[in-house]
Amino acid sequence: MKLSDIMSSPVVTCSPDETLRVVGDIFKRTQFHHILVTEQGVLTGVVSDRDFLKAISPNVGKASATAADRATLNKRVSQVMSHSPIALPSTAKLIDVVALFNQHRISCVPIINDQRAPVGIITWRDIMRVLLEKYQSKQGSI
Repeated sequence: MKLSDIMSSPVVTCSPDETLRVVGDIFKRTQFHHILVTEQGVLTGVVSDRDFLKAISPNVGKASATAADRATLNKRVSQVMSHSPIALPSTAKLIDVVALFNQHRISCVPIINDQRAPVGIITWRDIMRVLLEKYQSKQGSI
C-alpha cells in the first residue's frame, strides 16, 4: 500500500513566526489536529492542537480572562512546536509508519519529498481507518 493512498494531502502549514492566535484560528477552521511548520518550504516542525492548548492560558475565551491570559495567544509557533520532526519520504511503506508510531511518542508522521517539503501527513487515525477498511472488506477478523 502506498503512503499517498493513506496520507492527508494537501497539508496545512504555517511559519515558525506565526502567533498562536493564528494557529488557533487554523485549528478551528480546518478541524485538523496538526499543522506542519515550514521555513522556505522545508519542514522544520509540527505544532499539534495539544501543543497549542498547553501553551495558552486556560482562561482564554472566558469572561474572566485577563490581559496576561490573552497575551499567551501572542506566543510564537517556534516556542511550542516540536522541532526536527520525524518524517518519512513518500516512497516509504505503511509498515515504516507503524514502526515509527510504536518507537516514538508521536501522533503524526509528515511525509516529505526529496527537498524536505511536506507533501502529506499520516496520523494514527489514518492507520486505524485502513485497518477498518481491510477488516470490513474481508468481513472477518483481523
